Amino acid sequence: MSFALSARSRARLDGVHPALVGVVERAIALTPVDFVVIEGLRTPARQAQLVRAGASRTLNSRHVTGHAVDVAALVDGAVRWDWPLYPRIAGAMKAAAAERGVALIWGGDWKNLKDGPHFELDRRAFP
Repeated sequence: MSFALSARSRARLDGVHPALVGVVERAIALTPVDFVVIEGLRTPARQAQLVRAGASRTLNSRHVTGHAVDVAALVDGAVRWDWPLYPRIAGAMKAAAAERGVALIWGGDWKNLKDGPHFELDRRAFP
């Protein structure tokens, strides 16, 4: 089954680096699990709010520069946070990135803080 980005997801990609937008657009066609973009570019004020709330650990987030997106799995039209869904989405995101030659990091691969919904452009390739 092939999925498509909603108008809301596309709007949430405004301000996101074009290489990452391209990865998301390709990944939605490859993924076995539908997803929506829940956040892309953030203002420094929004990032500070998330740090204060404990939802982020850094003010130096790649979201602030448009180099990161967060997605949420959709199952039967409802957002789901079940961990097993996110490696499946990550597989599609990584495949899309590889096809496009884009260095991508998945938050689910981090050792200390697993962040399944988070994808960012590698700082070494996209400073």
